[in-house]
Amino acid sequence: MKKLTALEVKKLTEPGIYVDGQGLMLVVKSKTSRSWILRFQHEGKRRDYGIGSASKITLAEARDKADEYRREIVKGGNPLAAKRAARGIPTFREAALLAQTELLAGHKSDRHKQIWLGSLEAYAFPALGSTRIDQITPSAIVACLSTIWQEKPETARRVRQRIRAVLDWAATREYRDFVDFSRIKMPKQGDTRSNFVALPKQDVATFIATVAAAEPTMGRLALLFTIATAARSGEVRLATLDEIDFEAKVWTIPASRMKMKREHTVPLSSLALSAVTRAKAIAGDNPKGLLFPARSGKPISDVTMTKVLRDMKVAATVHGFRSTFKDWAAELAIWPDAASEAALAHGDPDKIRGAYRRTTFWAFRVEMMNAWADFMLGKPATKNSDATQSEGSRMAG
Repeated sequence: MKKLTALEVKKLTEPGIYVDGQGLMLVVKSKTSRSWILRFQHEGKRRDYGIGSASKITLAEARDKADEYRREIVKGGNPLAAKRAARGIPTFREAALLAQTELLAGHKSDRHKQIWLGSLEAYAFPALGSTRIDQITPSAIVACLSTIWQEKPETARRVRQRIRAVLDWAATREYRDFVDFSRIKMPKQGDTRSNFVALPKQDVATFIATVAAAEPTMGRLALLFTIATAARSGEVRLATLDEIDFEAKVWTIPASRMKMKREHTVPLSSLALSAVTRAKAIAGDNPKGLLFPARSGKPISDVTMTKVLRDMKVAATVHGFRSTFKDWAAELAIWPDAASEAALAHGDPDKIRGAYRRTTFWAFRVEMMNAWADFMLGKPATKNSDATQSEGSRMAG
């Protein structure tokens, strides 16, 4: 096989791989990106070791370095592993933080960056976070994804993509070899249109007692508030103190944060207000006035509350508690179904009826949310006959 000449090396600018022999290659990506690579076998696997830029290392120097590394390989060494050890190999968690900073540097959405890293914090770091990035195997990736592959199919696919992005980032920096994700086979996922998993209502009191007894954190307090108000997690994460009327015990959510784009008012039980008060004590000064800020002062991520459930090994979703609330209200049958629908801020499927209905069932909802809080605390629901009968008569009349 013909070897390269020094003159050829200077003139080669067409993208491609040019072989010198014995594994030494010149890799040309562009006129300004040309580098030397030594390809060798180690433990039955092909490895590519970067020798350096062709603009700084001559052909003769590249051959000398290649000879040096070949002698090391013959003795059983691995120059790639030695290079990694000298640089200090990060854990998966450390690599993910570095990768996020670099890969998403040009992304304008802070929320996307938060979600990107938050999904790894919730679903990848517990299994892979403390593992050195070069020691993560395909089987470890499969084991990590298996815990959510069927239960949260869409989330699992996104986590898989982000794990791959982190590993690819590490491979390009020679912390590890590339992983062939086409060979990582996961079972076929079921119907992705499944409902959010809800906690059975008979388990709510025990669950709430466990959360309330644990050390108060923003995640736990935000989750308590979310369940007590039957709100959506996004409505809670971005909630601010100026939306709360502590005297009237009302939370007013602006239309911009509501799914139906209509302002929504929520009666606040003592349990809900207690979560806010405890969160204020933890947060201290909070320039943005958030109810439940992260340590950074920004809103907590959308997986912070999910992590509370996962750590407690509760097979339910945050959104699923809205279903639990609906089941509880429907089976109790104290208040009209439309009252619980109003509490959930659902739109009326009958567009004509919805256009003419102006009531928000406020008296019912105040009573209902207090009863729901009592139920969360293990107390039986009671009926305030005056309020219920008064509004019931007005609606019936």
